Amino acid sequence: MAPEERRAWIMAVVSVCAYGTYVVIILGRAGGAPVAEVPYGAALLWSIGGAIATTIALDIALSVVFRRDAGKKDQRDREIRQYGDYAGQWCLVLGAVAALLMALAEVDHFWIANVIYLAFVLSSVLGSALKIVAYRRGLPAW
Repeated sequence: MAPEERRAWIMAVVSVCAYGTYVVIILGRAGGAPVAEVPYGAALLWSIGGAIATTIALDIALSVVFRRDAGKKDQRDREIRQYGDYAGQWCLVLGAVAALLMALAEVDHFWIANVIYLAFVLSSVLGSALKIVAYRRGLPAW
């Protein structure tokens, strides 16, 4: 497995786990109260920070285990990374537009923050999934 494909797997799994943990924590805190009234800031920041730290730690650990593959990138790796990153950015664009419209409509900060966080997660998962597929089946022919 190429190092870039391994990074895509790490990013996809960590993103889904971190967001899932965040949702469980927020829903658990809500109980029967409206979810928008739950204090979410610390959980959101810890979730994001934990995902970043976990991704870095796993990437370093697996790079040590698979030392012979470390640092090897070719043109195909660069094209696949670019393909996945560009496709995943559409989720960020749509999330930003949604957050902007929600801010203009003066929607509660809770919902705006969560739309932005979801956009980041979807961007990460979509980009990683497309990279994994491209490594397994090749880049689509344009």
